[in-house]
Amino acid sequence: MSLIQDEITVGEGTAARRIAVLHRPGGAPGILFLGGFMSDMRGSKAEALDAFAEKTGRALVRFDYSGHGVSGGRFEDGTISRWLEEAGAVLERFTEGPQVLVGSSMGGWIALLLALADRRTGRGRVAGLVLLAPAVDMTRDLILAHMDAAARAELETTGKWHLPSAFSDSPYVITKALIDDGESHLLGDAPIAIGAPVHIIQGILDDEVPWNTAVELVSRLAEDDVVLTLIKDAGHRLSRPEDLERIVAAVEAIA
Repeated sequence: MSLIQDEITVGEGTAARRIAVLHRPGGAPGILFLGGFMSDMRGSKAEALDAFAEKTGRALVRFDYSGHGVSGGRFEDGTISRWLEEAGAVLERFTEGPQVLVGSSMGGWIALLLALADRRTGRGRVAGLVLLAPAVDMTRDLILAHMDAAARAELETTGKWHLPSAFSDSPYVITKALIDDGESHLLGDAPIAIGAPVHIIQGILDDEVPWNTAVELVSRLAEDDVVLTLIKDAGHRLSRPEDLERIVAAVEAIA
């Protein structure tokens, strides 16, 4: 089936934002790709999954969060609540039946939040999760925890902090709103029960999401069928050909 460009408006009034979507109709279970912080739906992982979907006849949906890629809205207005709302709206509007949620970095956190919400409602929309260097609780554990006194003072005084990026010439703009909002979505140290298989793929050389966080996450998914793949020579991107093959194989294994 051909790739379709589409969009959806999420939110109302001044909070309304246009979300760009690419979807490929096909069979079940479908695949919903959830990108990372400051990434977009045209990255190598999303493209590899789309090629797999085209080859196998699987349905696939990908989108840009507000303030990312070609979607509307300002990045600085983004929060976990807003991006989670957008992911939920795309899931409802553009997918049918069970879905494999593939979450990259921040998208891994959002995938877990979507799956937990699905289990609470008993709708059975989640067939499984493939989490790629999942940045769970990143606002607290990966951003706030590594800010020095000067950075925290800048955040409190100006409402934002400029975080240098290893993947871009421009720094990430971290807002106080993002950090404060993240508190309401923290998974913390409590057990997590998805009720579906989970495969986590993590690079040992990841400078953004330490590999031991993936091991800790496995210990909290005690009720679920969990596979953890640690790649000793991989970093955060997981975009080398051999990494992409592992990602596709993990998705394919969830029937």
